[in-house]
Amino acid sequence: MNEPVIAIEGLGKSYGGRVVVDQVSFRVDPGECFGILGPNGAGKSTTLRMIIGLTPADRGSLRLFGRGDPASLRACHARMGIVPQEETLDEDLTVHENLLVHGRYFALREEWLAARIETLLPFAQLTGQREQAVRTLSGGMKRRLTLARSLVANPDLVVLDEPTTGLDPQARHLIWQRLRQLREEGVTLLLTTHYMEEAARLCDRLLVMNHGRILDLDTPEALIRRHVEPEVVEIRSRRGPLPREIAATLPGRHELVGDTLYSYTNDASALLEEIRQQPGLLFLHRPANLEDVFLKLTGRELEE
Repeated sequence: MNEPVIAIEGLGKSYGGRVVVDQVSFRVDPGECFGILGPNGAGKSTTLRMIIGLTPADRGSLRLFGRGDPASLRACHARMGIVPQEETLDEDLTVHENLLVHGRYFALREEWLAARIETLLPFAQLTGQREQAVRTLSGGMKRRLTLARSLVANPDLVVLDEPTTGLDPQARHLIWQRLRQLREEGVTLLLTTHYMEEAARLCDRLLVMNHGRILDLDTPEALIRRHVEPEVVEIRSRRGPLPREIAATLPGRHELVGDTLYSYTNDASALLEEIRQQPGLLFLHRPANLEDVFLKLTGRELEE
């Protein structure tokens, strides 16, 4: 069996006596797209920072590409591409210059680097912007450039911290296409995201965490099967708030959130028939999804 690209056992980190990552263990296999889901403050970004070497772990073990000693880990970091959550492009340089300067950090041969940049510009759909200053680019263009920059040294592993946050649907779909292309080429991907659709479309396996701990880890399909019934009906009143006693009259498992009653069931036919007999109700019938899993495991209350 191939050595995992990332192998973590009992990893932990605390700040000022507060545990932010608590006994986290998982592995990422070669060519896999592995996702980490969790609300703000769950410990996702801290876990990534420990993996890429920006934050030292307080406890536990971390192995990259089968190596775990500090000297080897530093060398392993050169095999990574990083797409940070914050924008770190040099706004005064052009698109081409950002890629060129980043490539020189890796001491790449100038001829090889020049050829690599010529493949990355069309990959990121930035050929027409190669001499354009970064400060003039749209948000989607900057995000595509950040992805291209992470690939300059032809990494084996790309780590992406919320890669499509703030992008419009067209830009997000283009990033998804490029990430799928990388995976098909054998690049291993590790990402955090708040977009459930993104996680479902891209990830082979997902780790759900909150308060620094792992809540579950499996394929998106297995997580849905394990935690929620296959059919969901969202019910609202046409006028005013939904009466709380309405759940008692309907079959299935229910959860009232704000003005919406979420009904979970293995077969929605009886539930839908009951709803149709009450003209004051609106409903949406859909299959269960990752958002249902996420909210069940991490809670629906907003945590600041």
